[in-house]
Amino acid sequence: MLNLLAIWIVNALALLALPWVLPSIQVAGFGTALLLAVVLGLINTLLRPLLILLTLPVTLLTLGLFIFVINAVLFQLAGVLVDGFQVGNFWSALLGSIAYSLISWLLSAILLRK
Repeated sequence: MLNLLAIWIVNALALLALPWVLPSIQVAGFGTALLLAVVLGLINTLLRPLLILLTLPVTLLTLGLFIFVINAVLFQLAGVLVDGFQVGNFWSALLGSIAYSLISWLLSAILLRK
């Protein structure tokens, strides 16, 4: 349980770092980042597998690169669902989803190593 809480906080910190990397993405505060981390987790758990399955032919034709498009669309969806989180456009969502993954991975490696 404590590990899940630590991952949640690390993901929120990664979301707070995004506006420094990409100015077209805005996060209102830490509370918004915590809520956004939960929403992104739920979206990635519930919708992402379904979208990957439905777009499997396109994903195979693009050698897996279409998954980046799916991630960007889901990142934009989180921007629509959570007040206080704004994503400028599709390219911002694409770069933001990549940057979020990298920052979250880096923070997890530094803060949560065993």
